[in-house]
Amino acid sequence: MSEAEESSSYPPIDPVNFDLIIIGTGLPESIIAAAASAVGKTILHLDPNSFYGSHFSSLSLEEITSYLNSPPKSTTVATSSSDDSDYAVINLIHQPLISDAELISCNSIDETTFLLENSRKFNLDLGGPRALFSADKTIDLLLKSDSRGAIFRDKKLSLKEKNQLMKFFKLVQQHLDDNEDGKISEEDMESPFVSFLEKTGLPPKIKAILLYAIAMVDYDQENGEVCKDLLATKDAIDLLAQYSSSVGRFPSAPGPLIYPIYGEGELPQAFCRRAAVKGCIYVLRMPVISLLMDKVTESYKGMVARGICITRSSIKPDVSNCSVVYPPRSLYPDQLTSVRALQIGSNLTVCPVGTFVLYFSTLCNDADEGKKLLKASMKALLTLPISGNTESTSIVQSDSEDKKAVVLWSAIYVQKLTTSEFEAISSTPTPDGNLNYNDLVDATEKLFSQMYPNEEFFPKTTSPEDSTDDGDNGIIMES
Repeated sequence: MSEAEESSSYPPIDPVNFDLIIIGTGLPESIIAAAASAVGKTILHLDPNSFYGSHFSSLSLEEITSYLNSPPKSTTVATSSSDDSDYAVINLIHQPLISDAELISCNSIDETTFLLENSRKFNLDLGGPRALFSADKTIDLLLKSDSRGAIFRDKKLSLKEKNQLMKFFKLVQQHLDDNEDGKISEEDMESPFVSFLEKTGLPPKIKAILLYAIAMVDYDQENGEVCKDLLATKDAIDLLAQYSSSVGRFPSAPGPLIYPIYGEGELPQAFCRRAAVKGCIYVLRMPVISLLMDKVTESYKGMVARGICITRSSIKPDVSNCSVVYPPRSLYPDQLTSVRALQIGSNLTVCPVGTFVLYFSTLCNDADEGKKLLKASMKALLTLPISGNTESTSIVQSDSEDKKAVVLWSAIYVQKLTTSEFEAISSTPTPDGNLNYNDLVDATEKLFSQMYPNEEFFPKTTSPEDSTDDGDNGIIMES
């Protein structure tokens, strides 16, 4: 069936004119849809996929294997326009963000059978690792405690180190409370955070925890020659405040991070449902063939390498969900960026009972560098199948590795970070290398403000019942 015949098989959509047409149901697009529908805009929300979430979706094991193994489509973009025309008709061709995929699984017949039979019980995030701070902006959008004990429960910290952390957090809190005696000077606020930490006399271990595990910076802050993003103290204070406010916000989540049941793919769907309540029309499996548009400019922002591993045991005994950070130079001397890992267990319905999913990510300059970083971090945490050209390989485990979790299946892939800017057509941010969604939400809110400068981003409703008044207006079509 040709594209024209396929598109003609859809029922007609009424109305035919909309204030906003959105392509893709990723998290930023879904937030835009929910925010625009909340201020009365008419919206048509399309997605060429058969599922919601785009690059923020959670897929079954079979689906993600098929997705990563799909050969990239042609990147040729056909255009037609006359020299004196202000517009160009662009025939759109899908250009995957993901490339350089490597999939490896063990050759145990029993384990392979188990994975195949339980494929639908896995909800694997394409954009992982990703989690939510209990007090971050995404939670505030979805929703519209004074305990800090969990920050200091780590048994690997000595009493002296816990006291040093506590003292530093008190310093931050005094600054936030506008306590004149404890106010951090303007000079220190503008200085690099790593310099401020050195000024306080904190030992290297505590500095590393504050920089890479709590503030979650990507680049080596102590090497100015390679650091592409030096964190300022004023920005670090905001990050530490968010971390502190997240601990104990919800009774069932004593730590700072929470994770959606069934995977991060539930977040875009939550905003899509909110938009549908306000009348947004949804059509899946609907590609856009061409656009009439102004001239386009593209910019390339870099790469993020991602990895997924399925194991039979936890990387930490008696713990289902946890995060790990490898700061720069911790895996090998020329490691320039942090590597983040997030383990999720079956209690969050992302995998069958008795298995665990680990997500890895790191910023990189090219695919080879990214894969080297991911493989080094995976090797440090796990017992890996022997790398080879085939997808199914054997496992070798030495006596020194008998306590490491064994990998049943793994995938490594590289995702481009790109953005495009148009006059009447805007692009939303692609999944970044951060653990949280703050930068994505900030970029999405900024985009909304540029599109609708006179509209409020998610205005407050007058009563809880308002959200269900237009419940029959939303239309969702799947073919």
